[in-house]
Amino acid sequence: MEALFEMRGIHKSFSSVQVLKGAAFQLKPGEIHALMGENGAGKSTLMKILTGVYKADSGSIKVKGKEVMFTDPKQAEEMGVAIIHQELNIIPKLTVTENMFLGRQLTYGKTGFVRDKEMKRRTREYLQRLGVDIDPDASADTLSIGQQQMIEIAKALSKNAEVLIMDEPTAALTDREIEALFKIMNQLRSEGVGIVYISHRMEEIFLMCDRISVLRDGSFIGTEDISETTIEHIVHMMVGREIGERYPERSSKIGDERLRVEDLSDGKKVNGISFSARAGEIVGVAGLMGAGRTEIARMLFGANKKKQGKIFIDGQEVAITSPSKAIESGIVFVTEDRKHQGLVLGMSVRENLSLTNYKHISNYGVISSKKEEELSEKMIKRFHIRTRDPEQTVKSLSGGNQQKVAIGKWLGELPKVFILDEPTRGVDVGAKKEIYTMMNELSEQGVTIIMISSDLPEVLGVSDRVIVVHEGRIASILDKSEMNQETIMHAATGGSSNGH
Repeated sequence: MEALFEMRGIHKSFSSVQVLKGAAFQLKPGEIHALMGENGAGKSTLMKILTGVYKADSGSIKVKGKEVMFTDPKQAEEMGVAIIHQELNIIPKLTVTENMFLGRQLTYGKTGFVRDKEMKRRTREYLQRLGVDIDPDASADTLSIGQQQMIEIAKALSKNAEVLIMDEPTAALTDREIEALFKIMNQLRSEGVGIVYISHRMEEIFLMCDRISVLRDGSFIGTEDISETTIEHIVHMMVGREIGERYPERSSKIGDERLRVEDLSDGKKVNGISFSARAGEIVGVAGLMGAGRTEIARMLFGANKKKQGKIFIDGQEVAITSPSKAIESGIVFVTEDRKHQGLVLGMSVRENLSLTNYKHISNYGVISSKKEEELSEKMIKRFHIRTRDPEQTVKSLSGGNQQKVAIGKWLGELPKVFILDEPTRGVDVGAKKEIYTMMNELSEQGVTIIMISSDLPEVLGVSDRVIVVHEGRIASILDKSEMNQETIMHAATGGSSNGH
């Protein structure tokens, strides 16, 4: 069976940095083929070369047996190769139909008059082919991320795509949307479409994919059949070393009650939230997307207004009316949206690490550049942030290193309560382990950690207890002995309510 495309010996450098060194990849018709590697391994660069965004320095690309080297994405699309980026290319204020036919409107001959009805009909047809019921007249900004993604897939299919490249397609989807996406992927596979699947989520890859290819530091390490390999083996291929257990051993001494929350409500999404957490304890917060987990965190941090309820730190009630009041009380928060809310991407690593530490690096309101340099060097070393130097911009770091900056900037002095929302989303295996180790070290120093995560193996691997949220309420609080995937999912879907 002829491959849909084959890439061999691909080399690519940006100025003096070699990003790809002899990388390779092959996709067959009707297969879902995972492309894996740590952040910065070269996965996106390789796919950008395939789709004509970048030009390879050397190497060969064949699409359906024909030697090609695309110079722009339009050429790739004409040959049936389409990419769905992690940041979707949807224009919010346009309708579904307008997004579908952007730049290629159907007109009556050369008159310039747009064939509205025909475009709507085709939009409906392509969405129905995917089993999706979305109004072609709906404005794109009224749709969920999952629905927007379906439009991107429908758009690719309307251009007769035979190759679909999906970059972290489930990162922002609810469980139900993920289920719908997988159904569509299976359908496309049965129709002979080949899918390149880029993701860090091992469980999904082993569920959905036929083969896995691994890149490490820009080099091609190998391809394995899913049915003949294990997660451990793939991790070893990705990191080139035994990573040991995926989750470090917990040895923290859990102390007295540090945080107590009584009857917290926002009057909208979250009601009657009561729980406590002790010094040195890692409390996982699980639940389906949209259950209200982030809203609870934002109320604790003063970013969302609470309608009622009390918050106590070390037995004293604290009035948290804003993030600055939360920080004064010893509560800090790393948001799930690090790119828009957690970091200033255009600023350097040094500047981002200094943002929340002005009182340590300034005298009478004047920043001491010597103290600022010392602080950033100390943080970079302490959290193993891989950067050329402190002046490198944060946007040019890998996802894992960006996340370490987002966490590290709060640790100029130890907080009492550290809230982490999806701390390892879009982060590779090696960096995940480093973030877990960082959390362990903080808890050993008596910091209480509240970790919100959609990754159940992570919740189970890291937490001492788990709070399960369902539709804005606490459905269950589980101790170590009661925690497993079944009990958490049961409570998260509304099947249980033991309120400890």
